[in-house]
Amino acid sequence: MAPTSSFPLMLEIESSEGVYLIKPDGTKMMDLISGIGVSNIGHRHPAVVEAIKEQTDKYLHTMVYGEYVLAPQVELAKLLTEQLPEQLNSVYYVNSGSEATEGAMKLAKRKTGRAEIIACKKAYHGSTQGAASLMNPTDYTRAYYPLLPGIAHIEYNVFEDLSTITEHTAAVIVETVQGEWGVRKPHACYLRALRERCNEVGALLIFDEIQAGYGRTGSLWAFEQYQVIPDILLLAKGMGGGMPIGAFVSSQEIMKSLSIDPILGHITTFGGHPVNCAAALACLKTILDEKLVEGVKTKETMFRSKLKHPLIKDLRSAGLLMAMELDSFDRVQRVIEYCLNNGLIVDWFLFNTESVRIAPPLIITKKEIETACSIILKALDYANN
Repeated sequence: MAPTSSFPLMLEIESSEGVYLIKPDGTKMMDLISGIGVSNIGHRHPAVVEAIKEQTDKYLHTMVYGEYVLAPQVELAKLLTEQLPEQLNSVYYVNSGSEATEGAMKLAKRKTGRAEIIACKKAYHGSTQGAASLMNPTDYTRAYYPLLPGIAHIEYNVFEDLSTITEHTAAVIVETVQGEWGVRKPHACYLRALRERCNEVGALLIFDEIQAGYGRTGSLWAFEQYQVIPDILLLAKGMGGGMPIGAFVSSQEIMKSLSIDPILGHITTFGGHPVNCAAALACLKTILDEKLVEGVKTKETMFRSKLKHPLIKDLRSAGLLMAMELDSFDRVQRVIEYCLNNGLIVDWFLFNTESVRIAPPLIITKKEIETACSIILKALDYANN
């Protein structure tokens, strides 16, 4: 296997269930990061496993995306759009969050006839060529220059920067809640002001809910809490119940731009794979049927009430997406080390190395929260020595 860094966690996993990853010796590791925002309904949820088994008995890959009528794709699109505002009624399936970003960027350029894309600093939208072009700071991208031209950046939550958006702007892409900067929620009225500025100049507004969607922040979609509707919505991570799938969602009027002059505006061989769509359908049904979103805010409150320690400078949270800020990366590393040695998986953030990532599956129980917080508090004592 090719490495992604010189210091991987090196946990060998043999099986999984619920909030736990299980090592070959039987040791259970509580996954307090949900595989980085993926396993919102826990690992190997029975409904998802059953849906995968049922679909594999019918057919696997049939044709490149968009040519055949496949029930898992149709049923998922129907249920998904029923949970969204009426104008977000056209779903384009892809394989990942990065590809969702790429597709949305192409769609915005094609629809508006403009070239400029504006993103926020300290946002993460993926690591493929186009998505990486949106990244600022450039620590993770500078080595791969040149990237795409026509990219500009604004500061998240800074109203004065909205004047950067002009008649030359095809789209503005923002995380509804910034994740890799260490969980930053939008100020009151910021997203509304952003929406109004895009309307003024004819730019499209793209909300990246790859990490914030599927109930993570306490509503099915984070943008619901701010009463602002995007032109394009990006989904992935928690979408597939552990299987690789993403999507960008828009109106039929906007989305048809990818199918004419020229046709085949975005091509994906495995996007909308029937097995992955079946898993994603089961995942969304589980979130809705088990009313998992309803318990998110209560569980957030439990974490916030229990995580009290002199080393904690700040505890930022948006539902079950939390950043526990300490005073140095060294202390963060020590907390991660202690937790890993005591059966708990936590992590750090790409653009905020002084914060510990806490983002458990939505199914986590009160007892499991108590156990997790107890270990974290002991880890903070360890880091303080």
